[in-house]
Amino acid sequence: MEFRDSLPRARWARLVPLAFITYSLAYLDRSNYGFGAASGMAKALHITQAASSLLAALFFLGYFIFQIPGAHYAERRSAKKLIFWSLILWGILASLQGVIKNIPLLFVDRFLLGVVESAVMPAMLIFLSHWFTKAERSRANTFLILGNPVTVLWMSVISGYLVHWFGWQGMFVIEGVPSILWAFVWWKVADDEPTQARWLTESERAAVNEALTAEQRELRQVRNYREAFRTPAVVLLAAQYFFWSIGVYGFVIWLPSIIKAASNAGIVATGWLSSLPYLLAAILMVVASQYSDRTLNRKGYVWPFLLAGAVCFYGSYALGPSHFWMAYVLLVIAGGMMYAPYGPFFAIIPEILPRNVAGGATALINSMGALGSFVGSYFVGYLNGVTGGPGASYIFMAVSLVVAVILTVLVRGPVRSTVGAGGLSAR
Repeated sequence: MEFRDSLPRARWARLVPLAFITYSLAYLDRSNYGFGAASGMAKALHITQAASSLLAALFFLGYFIFQIPGAHYAERRSAKKLIFWSLILWGILASLQGVIKNIPLLFVDRFLLGVVESAVMPAMLIFLSHWFTKAERSRANTFLILGNPVTVLWMSVISGYLVHWFGWQGMFVIEGVPSILWAFVWWKVADDEPTQARWLTESERAAVNEALTAEQRELRQVRNYREAFRTPAVVLLAAQYFFWSIGVYGFVIWLPSIIKAASNAGIVATGWLSSLPYLLAAILMVVASQYSDRTLNRKGYVWPFLLAGAVCFYGSYALGPSHFWMAYVLLVIAGGMMYAPYGPFFAIIPEILPRNVAGGATALINSMGALGSFVGSYFVGYLNGVTGGPGASYIFMAVSLVVAVILTVLVRGPVRSTVGAGGLSAR
């Protein structure tokens, strides 16, 4: 792209770490429930297996409901303000998980935590789309979403130690506080638009704006959300993300419990074993995004990874509990493969739809992912409890990923408008 060499590199140094840490904190406060469940929370509060599965899943029900309103506010008003207040509120709600002893109130808290965090992912993707061009977007998205596996990587280790030292209650309280403190860093450093950035020169601000404006001129105009949501690619991607998220969050929420039950390891050892899939995930995400941006190929860096993840889940099922270490290695690979395509995947929508509707479409897709996360986190926990082992849940997650692969292949795109034409043409 002709603007690429003139765009300021300061954007990467300032905004990418800011986005990464913000999303890391969101992911910490939604994912540490798995460690609470594996370390005595259910026994202490007399929570049944069914109720424990519902507690894990309720977050995603709240997360599902408010995605689109959050994206609308971030695009039309301010992602900066929305994320500031979200950081404070979700930090409070996350800490309360270690204080509340009443089960109905705990249900409410998990649901509200999902509501507050629902705006974060689409708002952050909108925020980055205001700063980074098509040739940069997969990498920018990846560094944002790296907050997911990298957080679970260190959280799996730190949470094990916090539970060991302070109990599961202390773990929840301690891990909720950083989000509240970080809100004020976010407010000081973030700017919604390049035109607001005093840390750029006037010529640098103009270069970023011109590059982004030129990209918008390439896209066919879409009048409103209704038209955008009916676009075939959006429908397919929403369905795809639903099934993909079944696999991801069934894995994330219940991996500590699966490993602890299968290995009879202590909670600290379980934390270390639970961290390795996310180390592989972080590496693969960076590699996939680099090549996706270099080639501007998105689909080709999504479905092969998901297919490999499905094969590994099936292999872990086929080996069974008598071959724990071999099955564990396949679980590590499955986790890494499921995470690898996030950057290329979320680069698709801004290349299909113009800015006025791209945020809402991203929120729709992410909300379907939240619904899939609800299904995955609930049914994986339920199947583990009913069957007494993880075999059935491995098959459930493998089949879900295969469906996601098929839906990805069916997507046409990226889609471009032809200059002077009224229709769309696929690459």
